[in-house]
Amino acid sequence: MNVSESVATRLRSADFDSWMAGAARVGFCSKPVRLRGSSVTTDPASGEVLSAFSSDDQPDGVTYTRCGNRRSRRCESCSHEYKGDTWHMIMSGAAGGMKGVPEAVSEHPMVFLTLTAPSFGAVHSLTASHRKGTCPHGAPRGCVCMHEQDDSRLGDPLCAECYNYTAHVVWQFHAPELWRRFTIQLRRSLARELGLTQRAAAELVRVQFAKVAEFQRRGAVHFHAIIRLDGVSDVDDFPLPPADVTEAQLVAAIRVAVRRVSFEAPLVPGAATTRILRWGSQFDVQPIVRREGLDGALSDRAVAAYIAKYATKATEDLDGGSDGREHVRRIKGTAELIAQEDGGDGSYALLAKWSHMLGFRGHFSSKSRRYSVTLGSLRGARKQWRLDRMTERARESGLDVEEVLVIGSWSYAGMGWRSDGDRMLAIEAARAAREWRDARRVRFEARDGATDA
Repeated sequence: MNVSESVATRLRSADFDSWMAGAARVGFCSKPVRLRGSSVTTDPASGEVLSAFSSDDQPDGVTYTRCGNRRSRRCESCSHEYKGDTWHMIMSGAAGGMKGVPEAVSEHPMVFLTLTAPSFGAVHSLTASHRKGTCPHGAPRGCVCMHEQDDSRLGDPLCAECYNYTAHVVWQFHAPELWRRFTIQLRRSLARELGLTQRAAAELVRVQFAKVAEFQRRGAVHFHAIIRLDGVSDVDDFPLPPADVTEAQLVAAIRVAVRRVSFEAPLVPGAATTRILRWGSQFDVQPIVRREGLDGALSDRAVAAYIAKYATKATEDLDGGSDGREHVRRIKGTAELIAQEDGGDGSYALLAKWSHMLGFRGHFSSKSRRYSVTLGSLRGARKQWRLDRMTERARESGLDVEEVLVIGSWSYAGMGWRSDGDRMLAIEAARAAREWRDARRVRFEARDGATDA
């Protein structure tokens, strides 16, 4: 049965409405987890069963739960939810006034930082290079091709033989360690800027951050981060720092820390010397402006949206899949080769496991503990909202309950929709829902703008 016939069969089925309701409960996920089992909702005080649910009563005898994949190429629906959670996590710590973070947090010294990888060889880029001449293999040393934004050659080496794939993979593998050392060095540099010892500075200000990783077209990861200074208090979770601690001091400390941080990577099998890893020279740090829109500067809202966008990207976005760019395949191949030569018990034994991530083994989004809410707390709030709605419905039916308890027993039954037709219907329904949300947001923004005018 082809996809069109499968779609038609589902649309004509007697249980289509029930199937669609089940698909809507998981946000029309592209590849949901299939479950078999049952659950009962009870009054924990009396033990009375308020309602029951069983997969046997559902179409195809299964129920679904989200796949939870953050990557937009894998699941647009789940990545949309992940991006929204990341936006709330970042925005609450930048602007305040939401998710339990006070609005006064927006008055803290705060900057937007971008850290890049160093060069591993000349690549095709949008910016024309002034380097002249050719490499030993006859390729130009600089790119003067005048590429368009969608040119497939962007990020590819001008000479694949000159490009240092080993250095690329080794730097990528240790990038999380380089970030950790940067956060340590930043606190030291900030103490020097303030003219204090590290202990005295730690009793005066705390460094908070939220960051995400993004793959550049050349396949090297770089980091976008909001860095904020808080005061120190035993009674306030988000205290203002002292008035004489300024944004300019934070910027100066970041610039010093970026230049000073280094890490001596373990020796690669077959190499004669170790490598000293550093950040690339093209880093940028800018103060965040507390207002809507850019207006020539970075606003907290624009920065939060910009960072959250990259939380759902992946290596597939570089080449469209495993059969894409040769450059991406060579990075993966280099990672697997280093792991193989390491013998399975050395510093790079796990590199093959991360070859699909081009050697990067860090988290794509992370934050310091006191920056803002956690993704887990946002998911927990959604779960509690659903339980509260169950409690309200029980009260509306005349039952005197304070809360409800859901007890379930479930087993794994598979992954994905039962047919290509079901998957196509879910994907199209998710697309239509996103378009509806986007259109409604535009209408609300236009209405609010007209009201303000």
